[in-house]
Amino acid sequence: MRRYANHSGNSGVESYQVTALSIFVRFRNRAEPYEYRSTGRAGPQKVARMKCLAEAGEGLATYISQHAHDDYER
Repeated sequence: MRRYANHSGNSGVESYQVTALSIFVRFRNRAEPYEYRSTGRAGPQKVARMKCLAEAGEGLATYISQHAHDDYER
């Protein structure tokens, strides 16, 4: 997994991994990553947005908590 840049300095996201259909997000307080899948509950628009935010290193935890909190697959 790739370390999240955390430009704001206070994100709950520790690391992430992008695949063709998913983004895996590991939060600081969790051992296992959460998978958000474009073909699953999160859908393609949310996953695309999360991938952009992950690469930018800012806003990912906020976006997940506001728009995709319960949309993880596992």
